[in-house]
Amino acid sequence: MTMPPRDIPGPGQESVWDYPRPPRVEPVGERLRVVVDDEVLAETTRGLRVLETAGAPVYYFPPDDVHTDRLEPSPHRSFCEWKGRAAYHSFVGARRRIEDVAWSYPAPSPGYEAIAGYLAFYAGRVDEAWVGDERAAPQPGGFYGGWVTSRIVGPIKGGPGSFGW
Repeated sequence: MTMPPRDIPGPGQESVWDYPRPPRVEPVGERLRVVVDDEVLAETTRGLRVLETAGAPVYYFPPDDVHTDRLEPSPHRSFCEWKGRAAYHSFVGARRRIEDVAWSYPAPSPGYEAIAGYLAFYAGRVDEAWVGDERAAPQPGGFYGGWVTSRIVGPIKGGPGSFGW
């Protein structure tokens, strides 16, 4: 496996290669927002982000700042070696349904208790995902749930050739 050269961060940027392994949870000082069908589904100034080596930040919303009445449990589950077992949630709106649009850790592993019950959204499955005044793009590949903004540089895992980073 040949990894592309590491991008050098500019002023105000972070390299995903400086993020830790195991991942770190930290508060987000900016407003986070998720929009589906012109409706603000989630908005918070009390968000958390999880940072892991080579991945884009994953943003978590407190459930009180999410229109959980628009979400219903999904049978899908996954397991993270660090955070534990994840439960998924599907969006149910007047115009459409989006399967597995969000996930949460109802009972995360030790060290990740701060995100218990918080919801993270796939930027590629919602219409808009915002960090402050910047619209985020989905992390490459569709598997990981990170949000890519101009504030991070990579290369970012998830795209072709990045398996095993």
